[in-house]
Amino acid sequence: MIILSVDYGDARTGIAVCDKLEFLASPVCVIAEGYMPKVAKRIVQLAEERKAELIVVGKPKNMDGSEGFRAEKCKELAYAVSELCEIPVTMWDERLTTVSAHRVLNATNTRGKDRKAVIDAVSAVMILEDFLKYRKNTAEK
Repeated sequence: MIILSVDYGDARTGIAVCDKLEFLASPVCVIAEGYMPKVAKRIVQLAEERKAELIVVGKPKNMDGSEGFRAEKCKELAYAVSELCEIPVTMWDERLTTVSAHRVLNATNTRGKDRKAVIDAVSAVMILEDFLKYRKNTAEK
């Protein structure tokens, strides 16, 4: 199944996608837009272009499992996307994905403008990789 993942941010939103076999998650782009309705429309456009069968929106939770303001914003985005298309939309716990993405970029010595341009897409890849691991290790297909 082709799955598109979303790391939603105030100014930039990272997008990643996996192949049909759910083997490889790859960054697609970063949407440089803060207005949520425009972000939702662009996500739907990308999902349709990529023939996605599922859209996964990262939901940031606090370390104690509670949800804060940012999680609510992500839920609003997921709802807006679901209203614009027939593709199923689900939410996925994205705790520490940005931290992990920074570690990856540190390991590859990605700095400055290059780092800012890709951090959100790398975070979207991490969200998708976690989701794919879950699917692989459970009966949910």
